[in-house]
Amino acid sequence: MPEQSPHQNKVRAHVFISGIVQGVGYRYSTLKQAQRVGVGGWVRNVPDGRVEAVFEGTKADVEAMIRWCYRGSPSAEVTDVAVKYEQPRGIESFAIERRG
Repeated sequence: MPEQSPHQNKVRAHVFISGIVQGVGYRYSTLKQAQRVGVGGWVRNVPDGRVEAVFEGTKADVEAMIRWCYRGSPSAEVTDVAVKYEQPRGIESFAIERRG
């Protein structure tokens, strides 16, 4: 019987959010929502004005976070959410990161 990978039932989404998403509490709101949903990953501002995030968890939880990104924080005005799926890396907790 083949061994199960620890990440077998997990997905990872790398997301870029465009619009008015910096200076409006978007990262903090993302942190709180990710903790509520139970996904791992991180969120940070990008120098070009977008917000970048990675979400890891079950497919349903990651998709819930992606849907949430279209709304974001109450003061945000999201114009686009670009999503790329990647191999999970086993991130369990969620954090706000400094610019990369």
